[in-house]
Amino acid sequence: MLVQLQNLTRVFGSVRAVDDVSFTFGDGEVIGFVGPNGAGKTTTMRIMATLDEPTSGDILIAGKSVLDYPDEVRRHIGFMPDSLPEHSDITAHEYVDFFGRAYGLRGAALAKAVADVEDFTGLAPIRDKTIKALSKGMKQRVGLARALVHDPALLIMDEPANGLDPRARIELRELVKILAENGKTILISSHILPELAEMCTGIVILERGRLLSDGTKAGKLAQAEARAAGATDGAAPILLRVTRRVRVRAIGLTADELTRKLLETPGVLSASPRAEGCAAEVDGDDEAAAELLSALLSQGVKIAEFRTETMGLEDVFMTVTKGDLQ
Repeated sequence: MLVQLQNLTRVFGSVRAVDDVSFTFGDGEVIGFVGPNGAGKTTTMRIMATLDEPTSGDILIAGKSVLDYPDEVRRHIGFMPDSLPEHSDITAHEYVDFFGRAYGLRGAALAKAVADVEDFTGLAPIRDKTIKALSKGMKQRVGLARALVHDPALLIMDEPANGLDPRARIELRELVKILAENGKTILISSHILPELAEMCTGIVILERGRLLSDGTKAGKLAQAEARAAGATDGAAPILLRVTRRVRVRAIGLTADELTRKLLETPGVLSASPRAEGCAAEVDGDDEAAAELLSALLSQGVKIAEFRTETMGLEDVFMTVTKGDLQ
């Protein structure tokens, strides 16, 4: 399932909620959609789900424009909003059944689809309770069941973990992992960055409606090719650098001595002393960290401790964004 955002812009009065955003994802990717409040994430998702129209630009889903072929696009999409309406007179089962019918399911096919999705999301025991009587976690499960009832290839999830207790968040995360393993393409926005990092294969960051970082497979490839060609377009989204944090402790060297030795080693971006040993940032992945360890050992440094850490999504977010509001 290929999704292509092409110069997407949405203007509300004097506010450019989405400002010339382009990125591509698909083929089973799980993309985290990140940004401060008011960054334009929900507006983008609503346009993708054919619930709003852009001022300019377009989104292609499986090659079909959301503007020109909305009915065809909807067959491929499951949209999970950040909250459900407070219906007091409709049960969870009736709600999911309604959306199954809205997507054209009938008879035995409808009954099987609803039963399967209720079983997958754990709704079977509470299927006859009204939505208003459900907990926040159960309402989110109803929203997920509604989005999945017609077996879409693309799942769009807007703040699905918002307001959930720790257990419900863990259960939701496991459901997302299962969906990804079954080949669903997923775009998921969340403010719970550590959990998002565990689920996602790539991250897209917006701020003030503009794309700051394109961490999709297509974005990484395009920017790697641009760098190789010597392109230096300052307007291009930031490609997050792959780095590893390294904690090192050596026998016979003070923290300052070890720090100087690290800074003299190729591939080390920064180093600073700590209470025991020092901390450094290495330009690259685990292989780069392994090369650093090998270089230190070849210089006769007696390593007592060597630990690596991946740069966390919270670190990335704080590095890339400025905290500006629309």
